[in-house]
Amino acid sequence: MATLNLHHLRLFRAVAREGTLTAAARALNISQSAVSTQIKALEADLGHDLFERRGRNLVLTEAGRIALDYADQIFRASEQLTATFRAVGGQRKVLRIGALATLSRNFQMGFLGPLLGRDDVEVVLRSGTQGSLLRALEAMTIDVLLTNQVPARDAASPYLVRRIAEQPVSLVGARTRLALAAQGLPVLLARAPLVLPTPETALRAGFDALIERLGIVPRVAAEADDMAMLRLLARSDAGIAVIPPIVVRDELAAGVLYELAQLPGLTEEFYAVTIARTFPNPLLREVLDQTPEPTPAI
Repeated sequence: MATLNLHHLRLFRAVAREGTLTAAARALNISQSAVSTQIKALEADLGHDLFERRGRNLVLTEAGRIALDYADQIFRASEQLTATFRAVGGQRKVLRIGALATLSRNFQMGFLGPLLGRDDVEVVLRSGTQGSLLRALEAMTIDVLLTNQVPARDAASPYLVRRIAEQPVSLVGARTRLALAAQGLPVLLARAPLVLPTPETALRAGFDALIERLGIVPRVAAEADDMAMLRLLARSDAGIAVIPPIVVRDELAAGVLYELAQLPGLTEEFYAVTIARTFPNPLLREVLDQTPEPTPAI
C-alpha cells in the first residue's frame, strides 16, 4: 500500500464531520470537485469505500468509521506535537476552555481570574452542551471542561474530574419578597411563586428532595435550565429564584436582589473535567493548582 496521504485524510475527516462534500469544501475553502477527487484517491489507497450516499448526505460506512477513529488519533497527536513545541519556544501560551452553556458566568470569571490580564496568555472560551464539549475535550480542541454535571463513565471513558468549587444555594428575590421571607423558610417556600431549575438538573433534584422532606407543595412560576435566565426572571420579580448566590453576586451587591434564605443542605458543585495527556497544558496546571487531585468520574 502507498504511504498514506495526510492531506487526503484531513479532507476525509472534514467530510465526515460536515456530512456533505459541499459543506466540507466551504469549510476548507476549496472546490467541491477537489474534495471529491481526493476522497476517491484515499478510498483507492485504503481499498474500501468510506462513505455511502443517503439523499444529499454522505454517511460513513463501517470502514469509514474505523478510518475516522484513526484519523482523529493522528491529528490529535499532531496537535499535541505543535502545542508542545510552541510552549517550549516561549511563544504566547493559550488555554482553551469549554464551559457548559448554562454555567454561571461569575463562576467562570472566578476560575479564569489567575490568567486574566497576563500579557503572555491568551484564553479561548467556548460554550456548548455537555456532549459536544466532552467530544471537544477528547479531540483535544479544548484543554478543560467546566461543568456542574459529572460526566457519565464506563470502562473506556478517559475523563478525569476535579471538584473545584461548592456553592450554597439560596432563595433570591426582589425587595417585594422581604416581608414574606421574614415569616420563615417554610412559609416562603409554600406561599411565594418560585423560579426553579428544570427537572433534569442536579440542583432541581436536590430542591425537590428538600421540599418533599418539608411536606411542601411549591407554587412554580417558571422553570429554566440556564442560570442567566433564572437571574433575569428573579430581577423581573417573576418569582423567587432557587439559585447559587454567586450567579447574582452583582445584583446582591447593588441591592437589586436579596438573599432571602439559604436552603439547608443544598449546594451546587462545579467540576473541571480533563483527560490524561502526555503533554498537559502548563496553564491548566496553574489554575488547578489549588484544587483536589483528579479522580475518575463515577
